[in-house]
Amino acid sequence: MADNEAWPSEIRLEKGGEALRVSFDDGAGFTLGAEYLRVRSPSAEVQGHSAATRKTVGGKRNVKILDVAPVGNYAVRLDFDDMHNTGIYTWRYLRELGATSNENFKAYLEELAAKGLDRDRAGER
Repeated sequence: MADNEAWPSEIRLEKGGEALRVSFDDGAGFTLGAEYLRVRSPSAEVQGHSAATRKTVGGKRNVKILDVAPVGNYAVRLDFDDMHNTGIYTWRYLRELGATSNENFKAYLEELAAKGLDRDRAGER
């Protein structure tokens, strides 16, 4: 991690696993919904190995985060109640997700619609 990057000062589950609160030492803070974190998981299962193989995952409106596990001193692994737990969320990625959450979630909803998927029925394309 570069010296000029913010370091998380607090990471905690909120609302019974419906959200993750991440605060940074520079004063920035974000509450990130479990659905958003799940569908933007940095795992190869979701991201694929290129932009062309990235998956849009539907049916995650009610997913919950069960656990937050540290990975070294640079990231956390989130365990979701749908058994997904292979994404390693670096501090930089969490910060990016927080800073771009509105645009990313809007893009996700557009991707779902374009692929005939929705937030309530499981499926991916």
